[in-house]
Amino acid sequence: MQTLNRWERAIERWEASLLAKVVRSEPVELLGALKRECDSHTVVCGPTRVVVPNVYDVELADAVHEELTRRGCHVGQELTDQLMRHAEDKGYEWAGPLTVHVSRSDRVPNGRYRVAGRPMAHIRADTFADATA
Repeated sequence: MQTLNRWERAIERWEASLLAKVVRSEPVELLGALKRECDSHTVVCGPTRVVVPNVYDVELADAVHEELTRRGCHVGQELTDQLMRHAEDKGYEWAGPLTVHVSRSDRVPNGRYRVAGRPMAHIRADTFADATA
């Protein structure tokens, strides 16, 4: 099953790469990649509770970052808002406060972007109590 999933993701990346060369649509592609990342890391905790990662790192190639900022896009906020709506539609719970970090990188494998999601590390409440004492 994992082999099929890897093949499916490889084909999706190839298709997205080809489509991006024909039609420059990075914001839509980024959103699709974020949704896939969110959906692929669900944790079913009960019949009505599905938890997903709450921290997402989006690395943009220099050219993509330049293009999006030139257009005046507020990429991080837009992606966060759209991902929040996606989770509400699916009935997901966040593992903590939702955060989407957008950064530049010259090590992006497909030359456009890379998306990774993870749950924020657990922070104990007594840590804050010690700091204020």
